[in-house]
Amino acid sequence: MTRTGRRPGAPGTRDAILAAARVGFATRGYEATSLRSIASEAGVDPGLVVHYFGTKDGLFAAATAFPAALPALLGSLTRLPPDEFPYALVRAYLNFVDSDSSRNAILALVRSAVSNERAAATLREFMAAELLPVIARMTGHSDAERRASLVTAQLIGIAMMRHVLRLDPLVTATPEEIAALVAPAIRQYLQ
Repeated sequence: MTRTGRRPGAPGTRDAILAAARVGFATRGYEATSLRSIASEAGVDPGLVVHYFGTKDGLFAAATAFPAALPALLGSLTRLPPDEFPYALVRAYLNFVDSDSSRNAILALVRSAVSNERAAATLREFMAAELLPVIARMTGHSDAERRASLVTAQLIGIAMMRHVLRLDPLVTATPEEIAALVAPAIRQYLQ
C-alpha cells in the first residue's frame, strides 16, 4: 500500500518542538512567539509544527500543560500538620518552578497571561481547580479562598522575581533559604 501525505518527523521531533515552544513562550510570551520561530529553534520545517499541534493555540496548550503528578503532589501536602504545611508548600512549589522540565511551562503561562486571554484562562483554571482548594483546606477561616489567593500571589511573585526578572537575591538563594523566609508569611495568612 502506498502512503500519501507528509511523512512524520524523526523520533523526538515532537519533543524538540515542545521544548522550543516552552522556551519561546516563556521568554517572549504568547503574542511575540510565532510558529515559524519555534520551528526554526527546533530545527524543523514549520509544516511539522502544524502537523503535530495544528495551531498556535494547540501548541501553546501542549507546551504549557502541567505535569500530571502535580495535583497529587499538592494534595499530599494537606496530610501534613498545619505548622509544616507552609514550608512544605514553598519547597514543593520551588521544586516545580525550578525544575528544568516544568519551569518553562509555568513561566510561559505566567508571562503570556498578561497579554493573552487563553493563557490567563488556563492559569486561572489551574489555580481554581488545583492550587487554591489545597491551600484553602489548610485554614478554617470563612475567607479561606481569599487567604489562599494571597498565598498563591506570593508564590507566583517569587517565580516572577526568580525566573523572569532574575532579581539576584532570589536567583542565588537556595530553595531552602526562600522557604524558610516565606513560610512564616504563609503561616500568617492561614492562621
